[in-house]
Amino acid sequence: MNAVCAAAAATSDLGEVVVVMHTTTNDDRCAIHRGTRVRKMHTSRRDAFRSIGIDPIGFVDYPSRTVTLVSMAVRRGTKKLVLHEKLEENCGLVQFYPGMSPGVLDAFSGYRGLVIAGTGLGHTSTGLIPSVRSLIKGGTMVVMTSQCMNGRVCDRVYDTGRDLLNTGVIEGGDVLPEVALVKLMWVLANEKDPKRAGVLMQENLVGECNRRSPHGL
Repeated sequence: MNAVCAAAAATSDLGEVVVVMHTTTNDDRCAIHRGTRVRKMHTSRRDAFRSIGIDPIGFVDYPSRTVTLVSMAVRRGTKKLVLHEKLEENCGLVQFYPGMSPGVLDAFSGYRGLVIAGTGLGHTSTGLIPSVRSLIKGGTMVVMTSQCMNGRVCDRVYDTGRDLLNTGVIEGGDVLPEVALVKLMWVLANEKDPKRAGVLMQENLVGECNRRSPHGL
């Protein structure tokens, strides 16, 4: 069913990368999830994949294979396809945890980019701030995301967040950590100006981030 519905979506008016999987545990409908806003939320349920921070951008009824797209879905032919296939592989992703040694971050010295999945609004412990500062001074772009599934990073609320911002950390908004990693790899490979690269990390390029977080999502 998932394969049939995915094929129906691929041959429809849809013009973006998506994941098409069961909407519920029933065999009557699949949801179309934007590829940059989806995560597998269960190891084995049929409806394991869920859109994070947004609603699905469409549905495929089964067995009729009727495709219904919402207004935010990108339509085929509305954008010119240009291939920028370069990726900077010298990037990493690390999840902060209580008691984390500064040596964990020090191990990324020399990397072009690092995404940190911080707690809450985008935090680490204060003990890691010198290592973050050292990475940035050494030329590593550091992007802060959150381990929370919903909401967005805002490092201006608490002292620790403001201290991280003062080191040069880039706020990742509501971009999922794994998406931020791929985005960082792409940005650093295709934009050589560090300042412009930092700006691009906070811009919505392919629906990966929302300017505002909708209530209830």
